[in-house]
Amino acid sequence: MATLTITFSKITSTMRYLTLEKAMEAWRKLQPLTENDQQKLSRRFTIDFNYNSNHIEGNTLTYGQTEILLLFGKVIGEANVKDVQDMTASNVTLRMMSEEALIKETPLTVNFIRTLHHTLLREDYTVYKQLRNGQQTSYVIHAGQYKTRPNSVITRYGDRFEYASPEETPALMTDLVDWYNAAEKEGKYSPVELAALFHYRYIRIHPFEDGNGRIARLLVNYILTRHDYPMIVVRSRNKSDYLEALHAADLIVGTVPSDGAHASLQEIRPFMQYFKRLVAHEVYTNVCFLTEHDENLWWYDGERVEFRSPNYSKILMLMMTEPVLTLEYIQQELGINLSAVKKLVNQLQDKHYIERGSSDGSWRVFITPSV
Repeated sequence: MATLTITFSKITSTMRYLTLEKAMEAWRKLQPLTENDQQKLSRRFTIDFNYNSNHIEGNTLTYGQTEILLLFGKVIGEANVKDVQDMTASNVTLRMMSEEALIKETPLTVNFIRTLHHTLLREDYTVYKQLRNGQQTSYVIHAGQYKTRPNSVITRYGDRFEYASPEETPALMTDLVDWYNAAEKEGKYSPVELAALFHYRYIRIHPFEDGNGRIARLLVNYILTRHDYPMIVVRSRNKSDYLEALHAADLIVGTVPSDGAHASLQEIRPFMQYFKRLVAHEVYTNVCFLTEHDENLWWYDGERVEFRSPNYSKILMLMMTEPVLTLEYIQQELGINLSAVKKLVNQLQDKHYIERGSSDGSWRVFITPSV
């Protein structure tokens, strides 16, 4: 009987030796992309970016729920109402950012950043919390407005890390945007350096009461798009690497918020190194996604999935062409015993590559074929 083993490969073994320059060289060789390739990348990026950027912040929608919501406007299974609204708003904000980034003669403005934030959060809302002494407290999160109360974070090491004060924030954000527009004209920094430095400085300001991480990742892609780089995804499965790189830069820059808001490229070198690897990985993933084709090669949330047994691919293709089918039908088509079919299907379900609808019993496939 065919093996049930699945091989999960993050692109190829060459990835560990990949540089940003080599990734971009491979990417440029594919230009101009065909309309079909553009559509494939856009569909994949829309799901991957929204799922991961929101999942990092605690959104509970699954990858499959995100795909069905964003592509078809439907909610499947049990889902938190606010998480659904947040994911929908995230996609609207992504489209807004993408359209603005293409207007290269228009400089970045604080008003645009605040508009992005208002679109992302939609409206003001109240947060209720219980204090250590048992008392209840509440405060309002303002959509599109700078913070009105101090914000901070407890690091993974248990330290409280303070961001810029509400009083400092407007001036620091103006400084950040003015610096970016001037630096872009000057051409001293590469697009990747600009994006990384902007991200770090923005995070050290933390201008809003909520949504700062999601806005930072949107603006990174705004900068990359303006300079003809493909957009990237910070994967939630690698969240610890992302946060650790920021923390390592914080140790060099220091705890004073205004210092962080004006940090130099040299000072944030741990984050810069991380960010260059991230961009290289994401760019090369796009290259492989468009150029590697095999019946047993599939893609799921930025990962290259290669099945050792062709039966996995056969099952997935059957489910894609005939969503309403039984395990007995699959058994007949594959010519293997029913228990083997059940094991194969269960493995695909455990990896969240497929899901069965509760109402009509149809199969939904969330993993993408390479052919």
